Amino acid sequence: MKLIFTFSLCICIGLLFTSCGHKKEQESTTQTSKDTETIRVKVMPVSSLKLSDDIIATGLLTTENEAIYSFKIGGVISRILVDEGQFFGKGQVLALLNTTEITAGYEQARLNVEKAQRDYDRALHLFKDSVYTLEQLQNTKTGLDVAQKAAEAVAFNKQYAQVYAASDGFVTKKMANEGEIVGPGTPVLAINETKGNSNYVLKVGVTDEEWAAISIGQQAVVKLDGYPDKSFDAHVFRKSLASDRNSGSFQIELKMKLGDVRPATGMFGRVQIIALNARSLPVVPYDALIEADGNKAFVFTTSGNNRVKKIPVIISRFDNQKAYISQGLENINEVVVANSTYLNENSTVQIIR
Repeated sequence: MKLIFTFSLCICIGLLFTSCGHKKEQESTTQTSKDTETIRVKVMPVSSLKLSDDIIATGLLTTENEAIYSFKIGGVISRILVDEGQFFGKGQVLALLNTTEITAGYEQARLNVEKAQRDYDRALHLFKDSVYTLEQLQNTKTGLDVAQKAAEAVAFNKQYAQVYAASDGFVTKKMANEGEIVGPGTPVLAINETKGNSNYVLKVGVTDEEWAAISIGQQAVVKLDGYPDKSFDAHVFRKSLASDRNSGSFQIELKMKLGDVRPATGMFGRVQIIALNARSLPVVPYDALIEADGNKAFVFTTSGNNRVKKIPVIISRFDNQKAYISQGLENINEVVVANSTYLNENSTVQIIR
Protein backbone atom coordinates (compact mmCIF):
# COMPACT_ATOMS: atom_id res chain seq x y z
CA MET A 1 0.00 0.00 0.00
CA LYS A 2 2.79 2.39 0.89
CA LEU A 3 4.60 1.45 -2.30
CA ILE A 4 1.55 2.33 -4.42
CA PHE A 5 1.21 5.78 -2.72
CA THR A 6 4.88 6.61 -3.26
CA PHE A 7 4.70 5.65 -6.91
CA SER A 8 1.61 7.87 -7.47
CA LEU A 9 3.29 10.84 -5.79
CA CYS A 10 6.34 10.53 -8.06
CA ILE A 11 4.11 10.47 -11.14
CA CYS A 12 2.30 13.68 -10.03
CA ILE A 13 5.54 15.52 -9.35
CA GLY A 14 6.89 14.52 -12.73
CA LEU A 15 3.78 15.77 -14.51
CA LEU A 16 4.00 19.07 -12.63
CA PHE A 17 7.60 19.72 -13.72
CA THR A 18 6.76 18.81 -17.27
CA SER A 19 3.86 21.30 -17.30
CA CYS A 20 5.98 24.14 -15.84
CA GLY A 21 8.78 23.55 -18.30
CA HIS A 22 6.34 23.65 -21.20
CA LYS A 23 4.83 26.94 -19.93
CA LYS A 24 8.25 28.60 -19.57
CA GLU A 25 9.14 27.49 -23.05
CA GLN A 26 5.91 29.07 -24.40
CA GLU A 27 6.60 32.38 -22.54
CA SER A 28 10.18 32.47 -23.83
CA THR A 29 8.99 31.87 -27.37
CA THR A 30 6.36 34.65 -27.07
CA GLN A 31 8.88 37.17 -25.68
CA THR A 32 11.41 36.37 -28.41
CA SER A 33 8.71 36.77 -31.04
CA LYS A 34 7.75 40.16 -29.60
CA ASP A 35 11.36 41.41 -29.46
CA THR A 36 12.02 40.35 -33.01
CA GLU A 37 8.80 41.92 -34.40
CA THR A 38 9.69 44.14 -37.34
CA ILE A 39 8.40 47.74 -37.24
CA ARG A 40 8.12 49.66 -40.46
CA VAL A 41 9.61 53.16 -40.10
CA LYS A 42 10.03 56.06 -42.48
CA VAL A 43 13.25 58.06 -42.44
CA MET A 44 14.16 61.39 -43.93
CA PRO A 45 17.57 63.01 -44.45
CA VAL A 46 18.64 65.78 -42.08
CA SER A 47 18.79 69.04 -44.03
CA SER A 48 20.65 72.18 -43.10
CA LEU A 49 19.20 75.69 -43.33
CA LYS A 50 20.47 79.13 -42.47
CA LEU A 51 18.79 80.55 -39.40
CA SER A 52 18.93 84.33 -39.31
CA ASP A 53 18.34 86.07 -36.00
CA ASP A 54 16.25 88.85 -37.57
CA ILE A 55 14.65 91.24 -35.09
CA ILE A 56 10.95 92.02 -35.48
CA ALA A 57 9.58 95.19 -33.88
CA THR A 58 6.71 97.64 -34.27
CA GLY A 59 6.43 101.38 -33.86
CA LEU A 60 5.10 104.67 -35.20
CA LEU A 61 6.20 106.71 -38.18
CA THR A 62 7.46 110.23 -37.60
CA THR A 63 10.17 112.53 -38.95
CA GLU A 64 13.74 112.95 -37.85
CA ASN A 65 13.09 116.29 -36.09
CA GLU A 66 9.98 117.72 -34.47
CA ALA A 67 9.55 121.26 -33.19
CA ILE A 68 7.14 123.59 -31.43
CA TYR A 69 7.08 127.09 -32.93
CA SER A 70 6.14 130.11 -30.81
CA PHE A 71 6.61 133.89 -30.64
CA LYS A 72 9.50 135.26 -28.61
CA ILE A 73 7.32 138.09 -27.27
CA GLY A 74 3.71 138.28 -26.25
CA GLY A 75 0.90 139.92 -28.14
CA VAL A 76 -2.22 139.42 -30.20
CA ILE A 77 -1.97 136.92 -33.09
CA SER A 78 -2.71 138.77 -36.30
CA ARG A 79 -2.49 135.92 -38.83
CA ILE A 80 -1.58 132.25 -39.06
CA LEU A 81 -0.58 131.57 -42.65
CA VAL A 82 -0.58 127.74 -42.66
CA ASP A 83 -3.09 125.01 -41.89
CA GLU A 84 -2.66 121.60 -40.34
CA GLY A 85 -1.06 119.17 -42.79
CA GLN A 86 0.26 121.97 -45.00
CA PHE A 87 3.87 121.78 -46.21
CA PHE A 88 6.14 124.81 -46.07
CA GLY A 89 9.66 125.76 -47.12
CA LYS A 90 12.62 126.98 -45.12
CA GLY A 91 12.41 130.70 -44.32
CA GLN A 92 8.67 130.92 -44.98
CA VAL A 93 6.60 133.14 -42.63
CA LEU A 94 4.10 130.97 -40.76
CA ALA A 95 2.43 133.36 -38.29
CA LEU A 96 2.33 137.08 -37.40
CA LEU A 97 1.63 139.14 -34.31
CA ASN A 98 -0.22 142.45 -34.36
CA THR A 99 2.71 144.88 -34.48
CA THR A 100 0.97 148.08 -33.31
CA GLU A 101 2.35 147.87 -29.77
CA ILE A 102 5.67 146.45 -30.96
CA THR A 103 6.16 149.25 -33.49
CA ALA A 104 5.33 151.87 -30.87
CA GLY A 105 7.93 150.37 -28.54
CA TYR A 106 10.49 150.34 -31.33
CA GLU A 107 9.82 154.01 -32.17
CA GLN A 108 10.10 154.92 -28.51
CA ALA A 109 13.49 153.19 -28.30
CA ARG A 110 14.65 154.96 -31.45
CA LEU A 111 13.64 158.35 -30.05
CA ASN A 112 15.48 157.60 -26.80
CA VAL A 113 18.62 156.92 -28.81
CA GLU A 114 18.27 160.23 -30.65
CA LYS A 115 17.80 162.14 -27.37
CA ALA A 116 20.78 160.37 -25.76
CA GLN A 117 22.90 161.20 -28.83
CA ARG A 118 21.99 164.92 -28.56
CA ASP A 119 22.76 164.94 -24.83
CA TYR A 120 26.16 163.43 -25.47
CA ASP A 121 26.98 165.85 -28.29
CA ARG A 122 26.05 168.82 -26.03
CA ALA A 123 28.04 167.41 -23.12
CA LEU A 124 31.06 166.93 -25.38
CA HIS A 125 31.00 170.63 -26.43
CA LEU A 126 30.54 171.78 -22.85
CA PHE A 127 33.41 169.58 -21.74
CA LYS A 128 35.64 171.17 -24.36
CA ASP A 129 34.61 174.57 -23.01
CA SER A 130 35.46 173.33 -19.52
CA VAL A 131 31.86 173.69 -18.40
CA TYR A 132 31.17 169.95 -17.95
CA THR A 133 33.38 167.75 -15.93
CA LEU A 134 34.78 164.45 -17.26
CA GLU A 135 32.37 162.55 -15.05
CA GLN A 136 29.38 164.36 -16.54
CA LEU A 137 30.64 163.58 -20.05
CA GLN A 138 31.09 159.92 -19.19
CA ASN A 139 27.61 159.73 -17.69
CA THR A 140 26.00 161.06 -20.89
CA LYS A 141 28.07 158.61 -22.93
CA THR A 142 26.83 155.77 -20.74
CA GLY A 143 23.23 156.97 -21.22
CA LEU A 144 23.75 156.91 -25.00
CA ASP A 145 25.14 153.36 -24.90
CA VAL A 146 22.22 152.11 -22.76
CA ALA A 147 19.68 153.67 -25.13
CA GLN A 148 21.37 152.06 -28.15
CA LYS A 149 21.41 148.60 -26.55
CA ALA A 150 17.76 148.97 -25.56
CA ALA A 151 16.92 149.86 -29.16
CA GLU A 152 18.81 146.79 -30.40
CA ALA A 153 16.80 144.57 -28.05
CA VAL A 154 13.50 146.05 -29.22
CA ALA A 155 14.54 145.66 -32.87
CA PHE A 156 15.45 142.01 -32.21
CA ASN A 157 12.10 141.33 -30.55
CA LYS A 158 10.29 143.05 -33.40
CA GLN A 159 11.97 140.67 -35.81
CA TYR A 160 10.55 137.73 -33.85
CA ALA A 161 7.02 139.05 -33.91
CA GLN A 162 6.86 136.70 -36.90
CA VAL A 163 7.34 132.92 -36.89
CA TYR A 164 9.73 131.75 -39.59
CA ALA A 165 10.27 128.15 -40.73
CA ALA A 166 13.73 126.98 -39.72
CA SER A 167 13.63 124.19 -42.32
CA ASP A 168 11.31 122.45 -44.76
CA GLY A 169 8.45 120.61 -43.09
CA PHE A 170 4.73 120.43 -42.50
CA VAL A 171 2.29 121.45 -39.78
CA THR A 172 1.04 118.65 -37.56
CA LYS A 173 -1.10 120.78 -35.22
CA LYS A 174 -2.28 124.38 -34.78
CA MET A 175 -2.24 125.27 -31.10
CA ALA A 176 -3.51 128.83 -31.35
CA ASN A 177 -5.76 130.87 -33.64
CA GLU A 178 -5.92 134.39 -34.97
CA GLY A 179 -7.06 136.97 -32.39
CA GLU A 180 -5.74 135.04 -29.40
CA ILE A 181 -3.42 136.73 -26.91
CA VAL A 182 -0.28 134.69 -26.35
CA GLY A 183 2.66 135.16 -24.04
CA PRO A 184 6.35 134.73 -24.86
CA GLY A 185 7.08 131.10 -25.73
CA THR A 186 3.42 130.02 -25.88
CA PRO A 187 3.14 127.13 -28.40
CA VAL A 188 1.49 128.18 -31.63
CA LEU A 189 2.40 125.50 -34.21
CA ALA A 190 3.66 121.92 -33.91
CA ILE A 191 5.69 120.95 -36.96
CA ASN A 192 7.68 118.06 -38.35
CA GLU A 193 10.81 118.87 -40.30
CA THR A 194 11.32 117.03 -43.56
CA LYS A 195 13.19 117.44 -46.81
CA GLY A 196 11.05 115.68 -49.37
CA ASN A 197 10.75 112.09 -48.15
CA SER A 198 14.24 111.70 -46.77
CA ASN A 199 13.57 112.58 -43.14
CA TYR A 200 10.90 110.03 -42.27
CA VAL A 201 11.87 107.62 -39.49
CA LEU A 202 10.16 104.71 -37.78
CA LYS A 203 10.64 104.68 -34.01
CA VAL A 204 10.41 101.21 -32.45
CA GLY A 205 11.06 99.75 -29.00
CA VAL A 206 13.33 96.72 -28.51
CA THR A 207 14.59 94.64 -25.59
CA ASP A 208 17.98 94.95 -23.92
CA GLU A 209 19.36 91.93 -25.80
CA GLU A 210 18.01 93.14 -29.15
CA TRP A 211 19.40 96.65 -28.57
CA ALA A 212 22.87 95.21 -27.99
CA ALA A 213 22.64 93.13 -31.20
CA ILE A 214 21.63 96.08 -33.42
CA SER A 215 24.27 98.25 -35.10
CA ILE A 216 24.01 101.70 -36.69
CA GLY A 217 23.55 101.30 -40.46
CA GLN A 218 22.05 97.80 -40.18
CA GLN A 219 19.59 97.13 -43.03
CA ALA A 220 15.88 96.56 -42.45
CA VAL A 221 12.53 96.18 -44.24
CA VAL A 222 9.47 98.16 -43.13
CA LYS A 223 5.77 97.61 -43.84
CA LEU A 224 3.27 100.36 -43.03
CA ASP A 225 -0.37 99.65 -42.25
CA GLY A 226 -1.37 102.48 -44.59
CA TYR A 227 0.42 100.75 -47.50
CA PRO A 228 -0.07 97.00 -46.90
CA ASP A 229 1.07 95.99 -50.40
CA LYS A 230 4.41 97.81 -50.21
CA SER A 231 7.69 97.16 -48.45
CA PHE A 232 10.18 99.95 -47.80
CA ASP A 233 13.93 99.66 -47.40
CA ALA A 234 15.36 101.24 -44.27
CA HIS A 235 18.46 101.32 -42.12
CA VAL A 236 19.14 101.87 -38.43
CA PHE A 237 19.73 105.58 -38.02
CA ARG A 238 19.92 106.13 -34.28
CA LYS A 239 19.96 104.14 -31.02
CA SER A 240 18.83 105.66 -27.75
CA LEU A 241 21.25 105.39 -24.86
CA ALA A 242 18.52 105.29 -22.22
CA SER A 243 15.41 103.18 -21.82
CA ASP A 244 11.93 104.61 -22.06
CA ARG A 245 10.62 105.26 -18.53
CA ASN A 246 7.09 104.20 -19.38
CA SER A 247 7.66 101.01 -21.37
CA GLY A 248 11.16 100.04 -20.22
CA SER A 249 12.20 99.33 -23.81
CA PHE A 250 15.04 100.93 -25.78
CA GLN A 251 14.19 103.11 -28.77
CA ILE A 252 15.62 102.45 -32.22
CA GLU A 253 15.10 104.89 -35.10
CA LEU A 254 15.14 103.67 -38.69
CA LYS A 255 15.39 106.06 -41.63
CA MET A 256 13.20 104.96 -44.53
CA LYS A 257 13.39 105.17 -48.32
CA LEU A 258 9.83 106.03 -49.32
CA GLY A 259 10.27 106.87 -53.00
CA ASP A 260 7.17 108.69 -54.22
CA VAL A 261 5.11 107.81 -51.13
CA ARG A 262 4.43 110.61 -48.67
CA PRO A 263 2.76 109.02 -45.62
CA ALA A 264 1.21 110.67 -42.60
CA THR A 265 3.10 110.80 -39.33
CA GLY A 266 1.76 108.48 -36.67
CA MET A 267 1.22 105.54 -39.05
CA PHE A 268 1.81 102.12 -37.49
CA GLY A 269 4.72 100.19 -38.96
CA ARG A 270 6.33 96.76 -38.60
CA VAL A 271 10.07 96.38 -39.17
CA GLN A 272 12.29 93.37 -39.78
CA ILE A 273 15.89 94.27 -38.93
CA ILE A 274 18.10 91.94 -40.97
CA ALA A 275 20.64 89.99 -38.92
CA LEU A 276 24.27 90.63 -39.74
CA ASN A 277 25.19 86.93 -39.54
CA ALA A 278 23.13 83.80 -40.25
CA ARG A 279 23.79 80.43 -38.60
CA SER A 280 23.50 77.10 -40.43
CA LEU A 281 21.56 74.56 -38.30
CA PRO A 282 20.24 71.03 -38.90
CA VAL A 283 16.50 70.93 -39.57
CA VAL A 284 14.15 67.98 -38.93
CA PRO A 285 10.37 67.61 -39.29
CA TYR A 286 8.39 68.20 -36.14
CA ASP A 287 7.14 64.58 -36.31
CA ALA A 288 10.68 63.32 -35.73
CA LEU A 289 10.73 64.65 -32.16
CA ILE A 290 9.68 62.51 -29.21
CA GLU A 291 9.48 63.21 -25.48
CA ALA A 292 9.83 66.94 -26.09
CA ASP A 293 10.20 68.99 -22.91
CA GLY A 294 10.90 72.69 -23.38
CA ASN A 295 13.88 72.94 -25.71
CA LYS A 296 14.92 69.32 -25.09
CA ALA A 297 13.74 66.26 -27.04
CA PHE A 298 14.85 62.95 -28.55
CA VAL A 299 15.01 61.59 -32.09
CA PHE A 300 15.67 58.14 -33.53
CA THR A 301 18.28 57.60 -36.21
CA THR A 302 19.23 54.44 -38.08
CA SER A 303 22.00 52.22 -36.73
CA GLY A 304 22.88 49.52 -39.23
CA ASN A 305 20.35 47.98 -41.61
CA ASN A 306 17.53 47.15 -39.19
CA ARG A 307 18.28 48.95 -35.94
CA VAL A 308 17.70 52.42 -34.54
CA LYS A 309 19.44 54.61 -31.98
CA LYS A 310 17.86 57.17 -29.64
CA ILE A 311 19.64 60.55 -29.54
CA PRO A 312 18.99 63.57 -27.26
CA VAL A 313 18.80 66.95 -29.05
CA ILE A 314 18.50 70.63 -28.13
CA ILE A 315 15.88 72.66 -30.06
CA SER A 316 16.79 76.19 -31.14
CA ARG A 317 13.40 77.19 -32.52
CA PHE A 318 10.36 76.03 -34.48
CA ASP A 319 9.35 77.23 -37.92
CA ASN A 320 5.99 75.93 -39.14
CA GLN A 321 6.43 72.13 -39.25
CA LYS A 322 10.23 72.22 -38.91
CA ALA A 323 12.49 72.25 -35.88
CA TYR A 324 15.96 73.82 -35.87
CA ILE A 325 18.37 71.72 -33.80
CA SER A 326 21.31 73.46 -32.12
CA GLN A 327 22.91 70.38 -30.55
CA GLY A 328 22.76 66.61 -30.95
CA LEU A 329 22.66 65.99 -34.72
CA GLU A 330 26.33 66.41 -35.48
CA ASN A 331 27.34 63.80 -38.10
CA ILE A 332 23.76 62.42 -38.24
CA ASN A 333 22.44 61.99 -41.78
CA GLU A 334 18.85 60.80 -41.30
CA VAL A 335 16.14 60.55 -38.65
CA VAL A 336 12.97 58.51 -38.19
CA VAL A 337 9.80 60.50 -38.91
CA ALA A 338 7.08 57.81 -38.62
CA ASN A 339 6.27 55.24 -35.89
CA SER A 340 8.88 56.73 -33.54
CA THR A 341 6.60 56.24 -30.54
CA TYR A 342 6.67 52.44 -30.99
CA LEU A 343 10.47 52.19 -31.02
CA ASN A 344 13.20 51.43 -28.55
CA GLU A 345 16.86 50.70 -29.11
CA ASN A 346 16.13 46.92 -29.20
CA SER A 347 13.53 47.25 -31.96
CA THR A 348 14.00 45.64 -35.34
CA VAL A 349 12.90 47.96 -38.09
CA GLN A 350 12.17 47.92 -41.78
CA ILE A 351 13.31 51.21 -43.26
CA ILE A 352 11.14 53.04 -45.80
CA ARG A 353 12.68 55.98 -47.57
